[in-house]
Amino acid sequence: MTKKEKVQFIIETLEKLYPEVPIPLDHKDPYTLLIAVLMSAQSTDVGVNKITPILFAKADNPYDMVKLSVEEIREIIKPVGLSPMKSKGIFGLSKILIEKHHGKVPRNFEDLEALPAVGHKTASVVMSQAFGIPAFPVDTHIHRLMYRWGLTNGKNVVQTEKDAKRLFPKELWNKLHLQIIFYGREYSPARNWDIEKDIIFKAIGRKSLIK
Repeated sequence: MTKKEKVQFIIETLEKLYPEVPIPLDHKDPYTLLIAVLMSAQSTDVGVNKITPILFAKADNPYDMVKLSVEEIREIIKPVGLSPMKSKGIFGLSKILIEKHHGKVPRNFEDLEALPAVGHKTASVVMSQAFGIPAFPVDTHIHRLMYRWGLTNGKNVVQTEKDAKRLFPKELWNKLHLQIIFYGREYSPARNWDIEKDIIFKAIGRKSLIK
């Protein structure tokens, strides 16, 4: 396969397997998505989806969130882990949204990444899934699969994101990054990986590293 053929094979295979891809984190607007993504760091989407309804019942907007104390937020979100950092981040970013952005989540990377506890990946998820602006958030699944497929050198997520954006058409990014996550969970997990079930790896393999 040529480089172009490999990329096309991945796109076509993922489209057949996942013609529709729901956003894994439950939310109703950009703010609740931002909070859910922040909470998902080193946690599972399933775990976050169990806790966000409890948090959002008390505060589903920045104005209500700052009425809670950091300690109150921490008690609610404790089951998802890293609660000291996450609770401070949730309170801090809510305060900044009120003070600098009229209570609205900004639609650009610079302002999003300036918020407490919001890194590039979190900002990318919000940009793509809340606002429909092309982005390619790289999580552990995408980082692992891009390396397994020989599409990146695996050095770091920054390089993986650059390679993904270079190889895949921009108009597909928002859907494709979710398709890769679903594929990674189902066919190409980090543990108990059955290569025989990994359709894409069997077709293009690690040995075909694209430089």
